[in-house]
Amino acid sequence: MLKKILKAVGIFLLVIIIALAAAPFLFKDKIKQLVLKSINENVDAKVAFNDVDLSLFKSFPRANVTIDKLSIINKAPFEGDTLVYAGEVNLKMSIKELFKSEGEPMNIESFSSKNGVINILFDKNGVGNFDIAIKDKKDKKEDSKSKPFAMNVQNYEIENLRFTYFDERSKVKMVIDSLNHQGKGNFAASKLDLTTKTTAKVSLDMDKTNYMKNIKLDLDAVLGIDLENSKYTFKDNKALINQLPLEFDGFIQIVDAGQEYDLTFKTPTSSFKNFLGVIPEAYAGNLSTVKTTGDFKVSGFAKGLYSDKTVPKFNLAIASNNASFKYPDLPKSVENIVIDTKIINETGILNDTYVNLDKLSFRIDQDVFNVQANVKNIVENPLVDAKLKGTVNLANVSKAYPVKLDTPLSGILKADIETKFDMKSVETNQYQNIQAAGNASISGFKYVDADKKAYTINTAVAQFSNQKINLQQLDMTTGKTDLKVNGILENFLGYAFKDQELRGNFTMKSNQFLVSDFMSKTETTVNNKTVTTEAVKIPKLLNVTLNASANTVVYDNLNLKNVSGKIIVKDEAVSLQNLKTSIFNGLITATGDVSTKGKVPTFNMNLGLSTVDINQTFSQLDMLKKIAPIADAINGKLNSTIKLSGNLDAKTMSPDLNTLSGDLFGQLLSTTINSKNSAVLNKLDEKVKFIDLQKLNLNDLKANLTFKDGKVNVKPFDIKYQDIKINVGGQHGFDQSMNYNLKFDVPAKYLGTEANKLIAKLSPAEANKLENIPVTAILTGNFKNPKVSTDIEQAVTKLATQLVKTQKDKLVTQGTNALGNLLGGTKKDTTKTQTNPTKEDVKTKVSEGIKGLFNKKKKE
Repeated sequence: MLKKILKAVGIFLLVIIIALAAAPFLFKDKIKQLVLKSINENVDAKVAFNDVDLSLFKSFPRANVTIDKLSIINKAPFEGDTLVYAGEVNLKMSIKELFKSEGEPMNIESFSSKNGVINILFDKNGVGNFDIAIKDKKDKKEDSKSKPFAMNVQNYEIENLRFTYFDERSKVKMVIDSLNHQGKGNFAASKLDLTTKTTAKVSLDMDKTNYMKNIKLDLDAVLGIDLENSKYTFKDNKALINQLPLEFDGFIQIVDAGQEYDLTFKTPTSSFKNFLGVIPEAYAGNLSTVKTTGDFKVSGFAKGLYSDKTVPKFNLAIASNNASFKYPDLPKSVENIVIDTKIINETGILNDTYVNLDKLSFRIDQDVFNVQANVKNIVENPLVDAKLKGTVNLANVSKAYPVKLDTPLSGILKADIETKFDMKSVETNQYQNIQAAGNASISGFKYVDADKKAYTINTAVAQFSNQKINLQQLDMTTGKTDLKVNGILENFLGYAFKDQELRGNFTMKSNQFLVSDFMSKTETTVNNKTVTTEAVKIPKLLNVTLNASANTVVYDNLNLKNVSGKIIVKDEAVSLQNLKTSIFNGLITATGDVSTKGKVPTFNMNLGLSTVDINQTFSQLDMLKKIAPIADAINGKLNSTIKLSGNLDAKTMSPDLNTLSGDLFGQLLSTTINSKNSAVLNKLDEKVKFIDLQKLNLNDLKANLTFKDGKVNVKPFDIKYQDIKINVGGQHGFDQSMNYNLKFDVPAKYLGTEANKLIAKLSPAEANKLENIPVTAILTGNFKNPKVSTDIEQAVTKLATQLVKTQKDKLVTQGTNALGNLLGGTKKDTTKTQTNPTKEDVKTKVSEGIKGLFNKKKKE
C-alpha cells in the first residue's frame, strides 16, 4: 500500500515538474504580447528588448518574467538619447495570474532590475526628456480591465544602476553611480510605509566646478508614501556620507510645478570624528581608534519649490570649535581646529547661492595655518575672495594624519596671500579685475613623481601681484641636475582653473643639466604586451621663455660645456635661439625647434660648427658620421653650417636618420689624412700609385652636401695634389653604400714605366708640350668593403697614341720645311708664262723632299 502511495506521489510530482517546464512554452507568447501592449499603450518613445522569457522554476511558487536588454530611446527633441536601459528586468507574479482571461490585468507582486542606466536631461528651454507618456487620452482606455498589468508590488530591487541628471541651463550635473536599492511595502495601498536600503556613489558638478566626486552614500530609511498626493515623508532613517552620519526629517512632494521640499538634516552626534568621516574611508584610516576633542556639527534645511525657475531655499552649516584629533600610531596631533562654513541660498534663485568659509584654522606643533574665503554669484560668474596665512611643516602632515605616500613629504611652507577675482575675468584675461597680493615660500621640499623621479626644492620664494607672480628665487635639484631660476610668471589663475596657457619669462642657470633627468615614462602596447619607455613630452599649456646658461649639459653621450642661449617653450615645442656650446675643442651654435605636439617628435635645426675637431665630431655624433663616413680618416679642424630636419626617436630624442633631410657646407682647416683608418682610402692607395694620400693637402677645402631619403649627394669639388688636379663627386647612403667618381688630371710622367719609356724618346721641350692625361677612379660597394676600378691602362694607351701623333707631326713638319727649301732653290723661267703647278707636280716634289730629308739624316 505504501509503495502505491509513493508511486502515486512520484507520478504527481513528475507531472508537476513537466507542467512547470512546459508552461513557459505555453504562456511565453501571451506574456510577450502583454509586455508589448503595456509599452505601446503608455510610452511615446522607441522601445526595444531582446526577448521576454517566462520561468516557473526561478522564483517558485511565483512565475518570473524576464525582459532582456530593455531600452527606451527618446524621440525629438532628444532624438537618439537613451532615457532608460536595463540589462535585465524581472517581474514576479503568482502562477495563477498566467491563467487569467484576456482583458484581465496580471498583478505584479515584485520586480527587480540589473545593470541599468537612467539619463534625466533638461535642455536650454527647460524641456525634460522623461516626459514620454502618451498625451492623447482618447487613444487610452481608463478601464482597469484593459490594462495588461496591475501593480500590486510588495517589494522591489535595483542592482547596479547609474543615474545621471543634467540641466543645460544651470550647468548642474549629478551622477549617482553603482546604485543598489531595495524596498518593501504594499503598493496596493494608497498610503504605505516603504522600508528601503540604498548604497551609491555621488558626484556633483556645477558649471565645470566639481563639488563632490564619488562620495560614498549609505541610506536606510522608512519612507511614508502617499500615492494619491505624491508625497514622500522621511520617518525613520540613518544616512552615512562616506562615514559622516546624518539624519533627515521632512518630506518631498511632487506637484504640478515641480517638487516641493521641506527637509531638515543634522548630525546625530557632535563628535569631531564626524569631520573625519567626511573624508573617504581609504584616506581617513581607522576612526574607531582616533582620539578627538571638541565638536563637529553639520546641520541645515532645504525648503521650497524645485522648478524650471527656482530651487528650494537652503542652508548648510558646518561648524567646529577648538577641536583636535590624534591617531594612536602617529607621533603628532592636529590641534586648535576651528571650522565655520556655510552654504546658503536665501532667495530660491540658484545664482544667489553663496559660500562663506569664515574660518578654517589648525595647528601642528607650533605651526598655525589660517584660511578664509567667500564665493558669490556661484552659477553665472563666481566671485572669489580668499586669504591664506600661516606656516606648515610638511613633514608633520604624515606624522599627524595617515596620508598614504610612497615618499614622505618634507619642507617648510609659508604663505601670506590675499586675492579677489571673478572667473569671467580669468577666462577673458582681464587681469585688471584680478587682485592678488602677498608672498609665499617653501624650503627643503622633496617630491617623488609617478615615475619615481625625486625633486628637491631647496628654496623657492614668490611674490604675488594683481597680474603676475614674481618668482624671486627657485633653487632645485633632480637626479644630477641643479637649477637656479628667477623671473615673472603670468596667467597662473587661468592655468590653474581654466586650462589656459601659463606664460613666463625666466633666467635659468645650472652647473650641470642632464636631459635624462626630465625624461618621462610612457606606456605603449606591442604584440599585446604593455611596454614602458621613456620620452620627453613638452607640456601643452606652457608659453615660457628661458634665458639659460649652464656649465655642463649632458645629452645622451655628449658633454656640452659653457652652454648659453634663449629657449622658448610654446605650443608643445621648444625653440632654440642662438644656443652656443663649447664641444669637440670648438664651438657649436644652434637655432631651430623641437616639437612633441604630434605622435612623432620632429625637429628643424640650423647648426654652426666653428673649428671643431673633425674626428671627435664625426665619431661621437652618429648623424654626422652617417653624413660623412670618410671623416674617420681625417684629422684636423672644421668650419661648417648644417641645415637639417626630420623626426626624432621618442625614447632617445635623437634624429631618425630615415627621415633626415638637409644640406651641409664645410671647410677643412689644418688637416691631415690617416688612410689606414679608412678601407676606402686603403683600396684607393692600392689602385692609384701616383698619389700618396698621406701627403694629400686638404687645407681650406670646401665641400657642399645635400641629404634626403637616406642618400647623401656630394657636389663635385676639386683637390690639388702637387701638379695633379683631382675632381671628386658622387653619392652614398646612410646604409654605407656608395657610388663616387674621382677624376684625375695626370701629367704623363706619373703613368708608370711604360709611359716613361715613351716619354724618354722626346726632347725636354717636346715632353713639356705633352697634354695631361685624364684618369677616372670609380668607387662602389660600401665603406667597409669598397670596390675601386680605374682606367689607367686606357690612359697609358692614350699616352702612346699621343706620342705617336707627336712624332708624326714632327716628321711632317720637318718634311714640309725640306720641301720648301727644295722648291725655293729652283730657277725661275722668265721667258715662259707662270702657271699653277699640277697636283702631280706637288706630290712629286714633296716625296722627293721627304726622301732627301731622311737620306740627309742617315748621312748625318
